[in-house]
Amino acid sequence: MAQFPEMSLDIKRTVAEGDLVVTHSMLMTSPEDRGTAVADFFRLEDGKIVEHWDVLQPVPESAANEHPMF
Repeated sequence: MAQFPEMSLDIKRTVAEGDLVVTHSMLMTSPEDRGTAVADFFRLEDGKIVEHWDVLQPVPESAANEHPMF
């Protein structure tokens, strides 16, 4: 993307069951960006994506507990 030439997406895990596939990823618009946690949900038919939903949450500066987002 021209707006974010250093953007990266690091897929941390993928889960598939039946016709659903979910990815859990770290999205960063630049190396200095703290990042955004992304969950993408895909429904497939005949090997093609027919539905897509996503959820995004900025990675906080400090966690409220000892379990990080990734």
